[in-house]
Amino acid sequence: MQGDTGSSDVSASHVGRVRRRKHATEATTDGNRANGQPLLVNDQNKYKSMLIRTYSTVWMIGGFALIIYMGHLYIWAMVVVIQIYMARELFNLLRKSSEEKQLPGFRLLNWHFFFTAMLYTYGRFLSRQLVNTVTSDHLLYKVVSGLIKYQMFICYFLYIAGFVWFILTLKKKTYKYQFKQYAWTHMILLTVFAQSAFTVANIFEGIFWFLLPASLIVINDIFAYLFGFFLGRTPLIKLSPKKTWEGFIGASVTTIISAFLLANVMGRSQWLTCPRKDLSTGWLYCDPGPMFKPEHYSLGEWVPHWFPWKELAIMPVQWHALALGLFASIIAPFGGFFASGFKRAFKIKDFGDSIPGHGGITDRMDCQMVMAVFAYIYHQSFIAPQNFSVEIILDQIIRNLTYEEQKYLYEQLGEMFHERQLAQS
Repeated sequence: MQGDTGSSDVSASHVGRVRRRKHATEATTDGNRANGQPLLVNDQNKYKSMLIRTYSTVWMIGGFALIIYMGHLYIWAMVVVIQIYMARELFNLLRKSSEEKQLPGFRLLNWHFFFTAMLYTYGRFLSRQLVNTVTSDHLLYKVVSGLIKYQMFICYFLYIAGFVWFILTLKKKTYKYQFKQYAWTHMILLTVFAQSAFTVANIFEGIFWFLLPASLIVINDIFAYLFGFFLGRTPLIKLSPKKTWEGFIGASVTTIISAFLLANVMGRSQWLTCPRKDLSTGWLYCDPGPMFKPEHYSLGEWVPHWFPWKELAIMPVQWHALALGLFASIIAPFGGFFASGFKRAFKIKDFGDSIPGHGGITDRMDCQMVMAVFAYIYHQSFIAPQNFSVEIILDQIIRNLTYEEQKYLYEQLGEMFHERQLAQS
């Protein structure tokens, strides 16, 4: 009886499976699959996420545009704030409240190393701008010149003080945790400052060299999301399951075209192209140089007679912008892939929740870090003059000569110029 019952149950269930029909919604879902992957656009929950993400993006772009308008000093301040938020998010990844209750003041040690690294990094990058700002005040000029001359020693002393502080706080039951935090802190400093410091260097070379690379990363990120959202079918990389080849290729083409066009638009503004040689906030006027002066190319027989434009005006910097666009679309996304793998290793979704729909500040800056380093190296290798400039010589004088030696040099130069004038007359 049990055998007959079992066979009848199996038969009934088999018939039930054969006769069962798919609902319309199920058919649609299967129809929208390609290679076993559903289109992201058919995930209704993603529309809400997209609206939140769009709202946050609009606010970020608006705030970013305002800071760009305010000038170099405010952009630098923005970078510093971003670095602080990034450091806080990364510091929190390995913290254990149970361990730190036994270590009062241990968090303060992390921030001691952080601000020591900040003093060293920006002291090296912005020494010339700082000196140029205080040249009118004799006493302040002497103080600043002295600080710049001994800046490396001061930073080293601060680091050694932190090192001694760390050794004195070691406790028997927390050795492993403390040394792990010490190593983690140094990795954060290397990640945050070794890369983002190049961002500040780009700012003072001309906002153009900061704004264009940063904009290309934003454009690439937005269009990768849009192409992937509406057309994405083929997974790109296992580290980021939501990334698709359609999004990657569509964003790459869009970014390269945008680079060429944006370089022309931004290159027309002296506010963006002129380098800032001090820390003031006044308006800038300068000779833009040959890089930002249009060159005219005749279209000749390439276009029909009725075509309104017979020649194209292209700035030389636009050709360089293509290289930036290519890097931003092909290589820089690997900064995001690295961050994705990093988050998977720590089993977290985002580094933080500072930006609704985007995660933390670090989640938005992963590709920007890689791009900033490339933009600086590219500018120094192919754009900046390779010979000695007045700025470089002045920087060496300020760093290596005392005020009395600088005054003596000034007097000697004055005598040389006076002798030349007499010889010519």
